[in-house]
Amino acid sequence: MMPLLDVRGLVKDFHAGRGWLRGSSRTTRAVDDVTFSIAEGETFGLVGESGSGKTTTGRCVLRLIEPTAGEVRFKQIDVRALSASDLRAARRHFQIVFQDPYSSLNPRMRVGAMVEEPLIIHRRGTAAERRERVADLFRLVGLEPEAARRYPHEFSGGQRQRIGLARALALEPSLIVADEPVSALDVSVQAQIVNLLLELQQRLGLTYLFIAHDLRLVREVCTRVAVMYRGRIVELATVERIFATPAHRYTQALLTAIPQLVPGAPRQRVAYDPAEFRRLPLREIQDGHFAAVE
Repeated sequence: MMPLLDVRGLVKDFHAGRGWLRGSSRTTRAVDDVTFSIAEGETFGLVGESGSGKTTTGRCVLRLIEPTAGEVRFKQIDVRALSASDLRAARRHFQIVFQDPYSSLNPRMRVGAMVEEPLIIHRRGTAAERRERVADLFRLVGLEPEAARRYPHEFSGGQRQRIGLARALALEPSLIVADEPVSALDVSVQAQIVNLLLELQQRLGLTYLFIAHDLRLVREVCTRVAVMYRGRIVELATVERIFATPAHRYTQALLTAIPQLVPGAPRQRVAYDPAEFRRLPLREIQDGHFAAVE
């Protein structure tokens, strides 16, 4: 069975000038030879600390930023080869939910207009049909349709994330890149949004690329997970194997850093020294379990 999304050898370099006195530029490789695939209906986790390259990877997949090299195929279509007009048309099939619900909504627009905007851009339906679609989307994410007339500042963080999700669902996509969708929310609200994401996945047949730094959350929602460090995937396996038998020392360090639910419970912390890091290729150490180890 062919994957819904297939990413091969993805690279993203950022170039920054050093100033006129130095005369040259500096290149930072934010994503380095990243390869993974996601099956239809799967929730695939991409985890790592801040600066590991996971958000850049997600945005390169959608071509919100242009990759430097590599291949991205969505339903067998070469996303990097699409023209600007073809990419605009293809975007209805893959959407993103941003991390910060406070900055991702235009404060000068009514939220209903923001949810309707993708329908207008893609010329979907009449004005009356679009209004009905917006009302249906608000109900789908647990908001009253009447709320569409309000502005973002009138909503809580959790409600704003629901609006962002409604906007992402407007064109009935099959793939959602969820970029740390609950990290900016209060703990009491996080579970509500996660449960909503899982409910929508079952109801609409969605596929998720779930970007996160919280391994406990990944354990609850993902089927497979890739661990990133310094722009590279250092381990990839099912969630069960990652938690039961982590092979890369960085993965082990992440797992042992998770706060214990039982205070005072014995724990063997694993420290990871960045000097240990070596750019090794992933190799299969068990069936479906890959790690960048010797």
